[in-house]
Amino acid sequence: MRKPGGRPFPLWAIHGCMFISAALVATSFPVGKAITPFLDPAVLTLVRFVLAALLFAPYVGRRYGMRLPDRGALVRYSLISGSLAGFFWLMFASLKTTNPLNTGAIFTTVPGISGIYGWFLLRERLGACRITALLFAMVGALWVIFEGDPERVRQLALNRGDLLFFCGCLLMALYMPLVKLFHRGEPMAVMTLWILITGCGWLLLFSAAKLPIIAWQTVPPVVWFGIAYLAFFTTIVTFFISQWATIHLGPTRVMAYSYLYPPLIVLIEWFLHWELPSWHTMLGIAIILPAMLIVQKKEAAQP
Repeated sequence: MRKPGGRPFPLWAIHGCMFISAALVATSFPVGKAITPFLDPAVLTLVRFVLAALLFAPYVGRRYGMRLPDRGALVRYSLISGSLAGFFWLMFASLKTTNPLNTGAIFTTVPGISGIYGWFLLRERLGACRITALLFAMVGALWVIFEGDPERVRQLALNRGDLLFFCGCLLMALYMPLVKLFHRGEPMAVMTLWILITGCGWLLLFSAAKLPIIAWQTVPPVVWFGIAYLAFFTTIVTFFISQWATIHLGPTRVMAYSYLYPPLIVLIEWFLHWELPSWHTMLGIAIILPAMLIVQKKEAAQP
């Protein structure tokens, strides 16, 4: 863990940056909830991807140069971006009928599901650490979603938004395994830019017919501010923090920070509305938190 000049980065600084990154990502759920009523989910996601690509391209061009990838690379990037674009599309669609806390709780299942995909695609071992963390996350997420009510669990009383977002999480969990599977040694920033660009292509397929009929002049300014915030802070800034932290902590410990999303969303919602969820929900969040501690402790103990 060393700085460019050779001095080691303090561990607290790396974890502090990851906490900031997790807090930024957690804000994307309430921000998404606030702007989804005004634009179609596919259009909203397309605008976010286009803006993120435009903001990211100058950095990539200045550092690595802008070259059109060959056909094989475009296919690889398109397969990866399909999972990412599908996740964000379903996220915005789900927030029409569910709440940010439920989506944050459901998202904690992504690291575990990603590990299962990694076992199938990359033959990576799950290990007792990931399996235990997955169990904590799954139990806690279900507790939050069903509000600790056994009768709702028995009846599987999920709302449409929760189901949509879980389908999105199944796609999002594919992202990291596909990146590892299709990475061919190119800089990660270059790969990320072309994932964003090819993601725009996927989203155009879903939204092209809707673009001409949208009354763009009537879209409230808060929507544009929300999209700009999501594109810059929760896409580009978190990308750089996560890539930097992954070098020092490893991908598993970085991914484990997603277990902080539910409590961070509770704090954000409390700050915005001065209202806390029920004690049943808080208990579910408390069940999720040990998942992060298990992963951090286990990975830190590795040589």
